[in-house]
Amino acid sequence: MPTENHILRELLPTCEKALRTARDVEVSVREHVAAMVTGENGKLDPALIEREQMACHGYAWLATTVEALEQMYHWAERLEADGAFGDLEQLILQAAFSEYLHQLYGGIPMSQGEVVRPATFGIEASERFRLQCPQTHLLRDHGFTAAAAQRIAELIAHGNYGNPGLGDETLDMVRDQFRRFAEEQVVPHAHDWHLKDELIPMSIVEQMAELGVFGLTIPEEFGGLDMGKMAMCVVTEELARGYIGVGSLGTRSEIAAELIRLGGTEAQKEKYLPMLASGELLPTAVFTEPNTGSDLASLRTRAVKDGDDYVVTGNKTWITHAARSDMMTLLVRTNPDEKGYRGLSMLLAEKPRGSEEAPFPAEGMEGTEIEVLGYRGMKEYELAFDGFKVPADGLLGGEEGQGFKQLMETFESARIQTAARAVGVAQCAMEMGMRYAEERIQFGKPLYAFPRVHGKLAWMAVETMIARQLSYFSARAKDSDERCDIEAGMAKLLAARVAWANADNAVQIHGGNGYAMEYPISRVLCDARILNVFEGAAEIQAQVIARGLLSGR
Repeated sequence: MPTENHILRELLPTCEKALRTARDVEVSVREHVAAMVTGENGKLDPALIEREQMACHGYAWLATTVEALEQMYHWAERLEADGAFGDLEQLILQAAFSEYLHQLYGGIPMSQGEVVRPATFGIEASERFRLQCPQTHLLRDHGFTAAAAQRIAELIAHGNYGNPGLGDETLDMVRDQFRRFAEEQVVPHAHDWHLKDELIPMSIVEQMAELGVFGLTIPEEFGGLDMGKMAMCVVTEELARGYIGVGSLGTRSEIAAELIRLGGTEAQKEKYLPMLASGELLPTAVFTEPNTGSDLASLRTRAVKDGDDYVVTGNKTWITHAARSDMMTLLVRTNPDEKGYRGLSMLLAEKPRGSEEAPFPAEGMEGTEIEVLGYRGMKEYELAFDGFKVPADGLLGGEEGQGFKQLMETFESARIQTAARAVGVAQCAMEMGMRYAEERIQFGKPLYAFPRVHGKLAWMAVETMIARQLSYFSARAKDSDERCDIEAGMAKLLAARVAWANADNAVQIHGGNGYAMEYPISRVLCDARILNVFEGAAEIQAQVIARGLLSGR
């Protein structure tokens, strides 16, 4: 039973046993879903996977939920070993287990209108009962009570939302440095940039370059800091906490550098990586086309070899920071006879940086701005190419037909970075909600005094930590040179949901004021919504995770 401070006795052993049971649930669900989508030849059947999409995607969410609990348990273990497993961290752990165990056995929200339940997987009540234990019952019933939520609310009231457990003094220093930068240089101006729909000032970009943001993961031999994906997560989270646009400025450099580092020729590495690392060269990713979205196999933009150049014709859409960029990583079809992925190539296409008067001065290229609700600091564009020339030595790797493979090698890093952006947005929403709840007086007392308000914020603190630890887990896997497409997908999937939930609840705490554009939380709501869509929509992430796990990856 709970002690007086509402922390369960023998918490870590209790969570460990509950985690083993949760893993049994995941195995059972995997077996049920595999039976649903395996054909007569004993292999996964794409037609059955599509027919049973709810079960497959639900399994991806369930597996993500179990992995999140495992990473929370390991977070707690590390803190315990360091003597840093305080009351707040213990309450966060038991609250995470309580709510996510409830979801495992009762229903996991994949979106506002889609809840996947055990019956979706063909698991009957009797089997569901067998997949439980005394520890799961204890945590579900006593882990996140009203009293526990109130105690969490008391502990986070002064801005301490729990120890992130970085376990590295350098990373702690990096986190503090970028938090100060965001607080001083970004937060005071972010909402004005949003309301005026302005590009983030070049002075901010230049300061970020001086701080090493654009060369964070580029090897030292090419002028980068070579700090790894964990550092990228920490930096991105703090910058996105200030403003998602600033947190996203490094994304295009990360993608471009990864493409060139992994797939480029030595000459391309020596030319471009130092300029990317210094921020001298601002890149943009030019992949998506109208009517294709995530279906890159249907990509139609053509690049025809003509002497020493490739001549590009076609259209691209949802291209971020396109006007002010100096180079495009441009995915094209170089072989029209190959209708799928094999006909695709990646071009490193330099272009003059645009200005407000002439955003797209390059010959053979035009651009039209797409007006958007949020995520405004870099602007979105639709691009049209008609005779745009790229020197032949701009073919990434010097070999045609490698574009899709090269792009796939960047997806892990891009999704880890997007998960970190989502954690930053979730943290921002929570802090805005907290400030308003403490300052707003209703019925003679602060909003924060009411259980429905501080309970929301207590859960925000818990679930933000869950998303953070899952993101760190994927980053550590990447830093260890492990394949982590599933882990990165899980981190992005969950963190995006948490960012949206936090923003939505923070608006609710603001009441009518949250719907007014003058209040920054209205911006954060718009910014949070895109996270479930770009870098692979939630449905795409679930598909990737499910196929990977069901195929035995």
